[in-house]
Amino acid sequence: MTIVSTIQGTNEQIKQNLIGSGTDAVKIELYQGDMQLDFSYNPIPDGVPMITEDVKKQILELAEVSKVSLYQSRRYSQNICYQNTAFSGSLIGMDDAYFDVYNYYVQYGRNFEENDFKTYKKVAILDSVASKSLFEGEIPIGKTIEIASEPYIVIGVVDKISKFKPVINSISDYQTYMQESNGEIFIPITNWPIVYNFDEPQNIVVKATSTDDMTKAGKQTAEILSARIVNQNEDNQISYKNDDLLKQAKQLQELGASANNQLILIASISLIVGGIGVMNIMLVSVTERTKEIGLKKAIGAKRKRILLQFLTEASVLTSIGGILGVVTGMILAQIVSKVSMIPVAISIPATIISVVFSMVIGIVFGLIPAIKASKLNPIEALRSE
Repeated sequence: MTIVSTIQGTNEQIKQNLIGSGTDAVKIELYQGDMQLDFSYNPIPDGVPMITEDVKKQILELAEVSKVSLYQSRRYSQNICYQNTAFSGSLIGMDDAYFDVYNYYVQYGRNFEENDFKTYKKVAILDSVASKSLFEGEIPIGKTIEIASEPYIVIGVVDKISKFKPVINSISDYQTYMQESNGEIFIPITNWPIVYNFDEPQNIVVKATSTDDMTKAGKQTAEILSARIVNQNEDNQISYKNDDLLKQAKQLQELGASANNQLILIASISLIVGGIGVMNIMLVSVTERTKEIGLKKAIGAKRKRILLQFLTEASVLTSIGGILGVVTGMILAQIVSKVSMIPVAISIPATIISVVFSMVIGIVFGLIPAIKASKLNPIEALRSE
């Protein structure tokens, strides 16, 4: 139980390090070959149409998709400031569904309204990191920031419902974390062409119905969007690709699967040793209770009854041991987690299998002593000392 709980916990940590706090959101972005297109320095490709409401409805009809949002972004914006303070985080042009997909809630102020999008109102919403960076803890509602030398009034501050701080194990992890830690500023997606002076193909993010459906939801959405791109050639292939974080998590988990299986195999040896111990104890029990067995057979107990008695005794003994072992394993798993900072996850199937397997060990290894007891001659059994 300790080993299985530790392995399960490690696998969950790998998944959370990539996926995050459980939003089940999948980004689908525009790529040229294997390189993501960043319009900060890449030209806008021909033949990529804007995503319409009809396309959004088509994506929402997918069984694996519960919500859809369009957005445009700059990862490191260089044209945002408040008075003499520059902002180096992300600028995101979003529609009215973006906050729902990523589980944001409004801390202060208000969310974007339909009129903000229709009238191209120059309003902005900051996340809590951007608010602290630009306004040093002051509530920024009603204050004006500059985006591309244009004034935008701050109408709200948002934060995610659940936050997750990933474990940083590589330069890539560090870069992703730093990008997010610089904060984000949101404006209506209808204002994006005003900021950057031209229309850009939108990216899309979908919320999967469950974590396990993320890969399928992203792939099907990317196929729908890529099918609309025209005038393509093999040397300059433009397509939408989904950010398949679930697949990456599974690949990392599979890297450790071999070592995990070896650990479980080594631990399973203890079950064989324990089974032999059970058999020896039951053989001793048969020897010590030879007279009792002889008396029972003398007054009419059948061989089947004696066999069942000792099998039941062995299975009850190992089942109780199995339950105690599961409880001890859970406690040890928590101790290992505290000492080594390795996360643990208690597996209900593993718990049930452990107890059932303990019972089976009792039956299998209790069979020989039970057969020996059932075959005793009652006269010789009564004469034994």
